[in-house]
Amino acid sequence: QVQLVESGGGSVQPGGSLRLSCAASGITASSYCMGWFRQAPGKEREGIATIFIGGSSTYYADSVKGRFTISQDNAKNTAYLQMNSLKPEDTAMYYCAADPGIRGWLCDTSAGFGHWGQGTQVTVSS
Repeated sequence: QVQLVESGGGSVQPGGSLRLSCAASGITASSYCMGWFRQAPGKEREGIATIFIGGSSTYYADSVKGRFTISQDNAKNTAYLQMNSLKPEDTAMYYCAADPGIRGWLCDTSAGFGHWGQGTQVTVSS
């Protein structure tokens, strides 16, 4: 059974930084698609970034491009989301997702991810 556990959320001031982690277990494939999403109260879920584990492809939504960086550590089976220059509009619950069935060239936030974590809260306010 695939399990994803997010951590690293918290409360920061505008312009601050946070690094989110997503620890994965139960994935036997050597290559798979992982992504970060967020959802604020009363709003639809928004795709943030994806990375194809075992490859070099990454994808970023325009709203975070240049500020957020997605990366992974194969040895630790963990994906990261480095968030810099945070804005109040970044406030949301952040979720990671994964799916070994998504091909590398289709690994973006529109993909149908089959596995989701429980989320970690990010709050950006003065």
